Amino acid sequence: MRIPELFTRGKPVFSFEFFLPKAPEDMERFKETVRELKALGPDFVTITYGAGGSGREKTIETAGMIKAELGLETASHLTCVAHTKAELKAVLARLKALRIENVVALRGDSPKDGSALPADRREVPYAADLVRLIGAEGDFAMAVAGYPEKHPEAVSLEADLARLKEKVDAGGDWVITQLFFDNKDYFDFVARARAAGVRCPIVPGIMPVTGFQQTKRFTEMCGARLPAELTERLAPIAEDKEAVVRFGVEWAVRQCRGLLEGGAPGVHFYTLNRSHSTSNVLETLRRG
Repeated sequence: MRIPELFTRGKPVFSFEFFLPKAPEDMERFKETVRELKALGPDFVTITYGAGGSGREKTIETAGMIKAELGLETASHLTCVAHTKAELKAVLARLKALRIENVVALRGDSPKDGSALPADRREVPYAADLVRLIGAEGDFAMAVAGYPEKHPEAVSLEADLARLKEKVDAGGDWVITQLFFDNKDYFDFVARARAAGVRCPIVPGIMPVTGFQQTKRFTEMCGARLPAELTERLAPIAEDKEAVVRFGVEWAVRQCRGLLEGGAPGVHFYTLNRSHSTSNVLETLRRG
């Protein structure tokens, strides 16, 4: 199934993101988590990309396993920062052979093993270039990334929005946003994108809070902010793990309801390879 078709049905599209397990011994636990979340009936899932070392092959194998063995429509992430054109074409050929029809096209961060190509030697330097290459290699549907609060490396909101429009114009079929915790940031971003001519679905990315310090690290890395209300409510319970998880579910449910009521086409959950919080949020949403 080509995922863009899901957004034409007139009902919210729910999806989950999993990250590639790093250690072989983590794979069985990963499969268990995916099976638990499969019971919620997500419309599709995505798997992050391991560009360095053996990560490339593991990503391809895992995407194929999720689709063939676990029966979930899967979009495989693909990044270009550490690959030549020939390498990217080889990855796409493998995905095609595994009947993966959907790709999340990203520039990507430099792998920690130092395998990223020097900037002046990159044959596919930006996500828009990757989108064009993918489009030339086969009939893949493509998601691209959007940043409600601006990509950390962008010089301005306007420059960042221009990058997004370039990716969509190059062939991006839908946008998945970076995580955020204030719905105003999402709706302002959508309004600016629409004014710039971006017409495809823009799906909000939501990460339920499961740890105060962890959430602070994530937001610092991706350039998102923590609203004052969230920080003020989390600070007194920061050392009570169960209380933090309960609060994270409560906040995410409130966020998701507001997003869907405001016209968001669905929700993409950053699961962190855990099932508890995501399950609680989605089950609560579906109960109304």
